Amino acid sequence: MVDKLRKSLEQLEPPICPACHIDMQWSRSSLENQSPITIAHLFLCPNCNRTSETKSSVSTMILPPKKLSAPKRLRAA
Repeated sequence: MVDKLRKSLEQLEPPICPACHIDMQWSRSSLENQSPITIAHLFLCPNCNRTSETKSSVSTMILPPKKLSAPKRLRAA
């Protein structure tokens, strides 16, 4: 979960406050949907205390294992 959050924050750009015209500061993030993974980010303006929410999606790659383990076949008697 932490890796997914970290990936979503790397792609994130803070919104600009419509009243003060300065970058808002990140406050917190929370997971909204598991499939597809959607994370909601809450931003606060340090000047006027307005809030803004942005959402980001994180794509996950599922890699198949390189080698599958299976029981050895036994010969029938």
